[in-house]
Amino acid sequence: MHGWKIHCSLKVFHATLKSKIFQRSWKEGAIIKGYLHKRFNFRLLSSYYRSMLTKLLFCFLIVTIIPLLSLGALSYYQSAKVINSQFGKYGENAVAQLEQQMSSYLNRMNQTTETVYSYLLDPARVDLGDQVPTTYKEIMDKNDFEVLLKALKTDRTTGIYIITSSGYYYGENNLDVSKLSHIPAWQSMSEANKGKYWLGFYAQNHGMKETDDSGMTVLGLAVPINNPYGALRGSKILIEENAEDLLHMFRLFENDTKAHLRIADPSGRIIYETAAAFTPQTSDIVWNKTLAANQWTIEARLPAQSFYRSSSIIRSNTIMVAVASCLLAFGLAYLFSTRLTARIRRLKDAMQKVSFGKLHTRTPVEAKDELGILDTSFNNMVGGIQTLISEVESSERLKKEAELKAFHYQINPHLLFNTLNSIQWKARLQGAEDIRQMLYHLTMVLEGNLDISQELIPLGRELRMIEHFLKIQEIRYGPVFEYELACDKMLERYLIPRMTLQPLFENIFFHGFEDGEGVIRLTVRDEGTYLRLTLSDNGAGIPAEKLNQLLRPSEKKRKGRGGLGVQNADQKFKLHFGLQHGLTVQSIQGEGTTIIIEWPKKEESPHGNNQDH
Repeated sequence: MHGWKIHCSLKVFHATLKSKIFQRSWKEGAIIKGYLHKRFNFRLLSSYYRSMLTKLLFCFLIVTIIPLLSLGALSYYQSAKVINSQFGKYGENAVAQLEQQMSSYLNRMNQTTETVYSYLLDPARVDLGDQVPTTYKEIMDKNDFEVLLKALKTDRTTGIYIITSSGYYYGENNLDVSKLSHIPAWQSMSEANKGKYWLGFYAQNHGMKETDDSGMTVLGLAVPINNPYGALRGSKILIEENAEDLLHMFRLFENDTKAHLRIADPSGRIIYETAAAFTPQTSDIVWNKTLAANQWTIEARLPAQSFYRSSSIIRSNTIMVAVASCLLAFGLAYLFSTRLTARIRRLKDAMQKVSFGKLHTRTPVEAKDELGILDTSFNNMVGGIQTLISEVESSERLKKEAELKAFHYQINPHLLFNTLNSIQWKARLQGAEDIRQMLYHLTMVLEGNLDISQELIPLGRELRMIEHFLKIQEIRYGPVFEYELACDKMLERYLIPRMTLQPLFENIFFHGFEDGEGVIRLTVRDEGTYLRLTLSDNGAGIPAEKLNQLLRPSEKKRKGRGGLGVQNADQKFKLHFGLQHGLTVQSIQGEGTTIIIEWPKKEESPHGNNQDH
């Protein structure tokens, strides 16, 4: 495409040299056309970049918000699931702890009543009566019995009493039997009740000095004595334990879980219930436990709203963070998009200026990112265009001058060949066979050199011209050198730049060999997708300082002193096959020189076009 543009510009340049009027008209038309093109492109590209900003902003938001919302939803779901599960387990464990603590109280009270009951079943205790003891033995039995009751007390036991049917009691002297009726459950306990009767929680206000409003909260157990063979038949065992620690645990549970606690016996009597008003709902979270000692039921109810309050807080916080993150993402995306599109718009404006011929336009390079590289490439491209235009103008002038000089120095090849053939026949008639052969081989070499219709020729053709060149050298020096060729016939069809090997052979005879004496080896090998040619000799070699400068195009070489042919051959391979191909020269002074050439396989198609392999 670039070559076609340059070719078109050269044609326009030739046309402008022929007609000044056409040149002026063409410039005026180009200015008008460029102005219209500029206006149209400016409107089109302005709307495009505005839409590009929207697209970039939209893409940034999608890329940011979708993962953000997905991560937030997943995080909320997992967190809520874990928290609800942990809170549910915590509630179950808390109720289980309450059950263990109450079971500890109840079991201890059960053991105490069983011990007392067993003591009274002893036939030796039948003298214990329901009246105030009057005899010495009755007083001693009373004292022994009360010592036992005192020994059964623990730090939590507030009282152990045996209350007889007459109103007399055994135990500490701080009980007012008449006040037992203040206990609600004591009143409801009937005479027909033969088993253990749990009185529940109540205030211990039945002491002799205590009022109805005083006294600690205790847990009471009443057990009727119904054994007909034991002492104190018809009496009741009353055991009371301090329940403040237990009630404190209830309050801690209520404050911690916000649940409504309710304890009831199998008959439905409420033993304990949270003071706050509560209406049960079917959606409530319920934790239940049943006490094995007396079949009391512990029920903790937590409204669903309270149970899911933590997950609701997490949801609210997640939504707030997601909204804030979306706003932040929108702001950052807008800033990034506007900065990006501003740089693209600036580059577009610079390209428009260059399209109108303002080749001095350059764009500032703000960063080393892709757009910065694009800005640098654009500046280099514009500079290259300026250089190219200057070179085209200079080459056009040189081409015109060369065309004028070519008319003066043009040589007709047919005249040269006819003249050489005439000299060759003259030498043959006069018996100068050596001169005739030299002229013959020279004619063949010149025929290949003067044929400029093809720049790439088959390798076999180039090797045949080398053979003619070597014949000339053999006639000149005699059979003093050896030439060894190793090349498969199948490789001779591949193309090689014209006149690349002959200059290398000339350097061998003119600079490497002394009086043409030495050995030359030429090897061509197939390396898959490319060919490898190795040309070596055992001549004088090349000095190290000259070897380093041999292939440098910038180094000026004196005419007739070698190196120019090697450089020209290297440039031909690079021109036709790429800069990665060319000559590699290895030489040791006094031992010889080796030249290695690698180039891709290419052969001539049946239609005359070159075809790569």
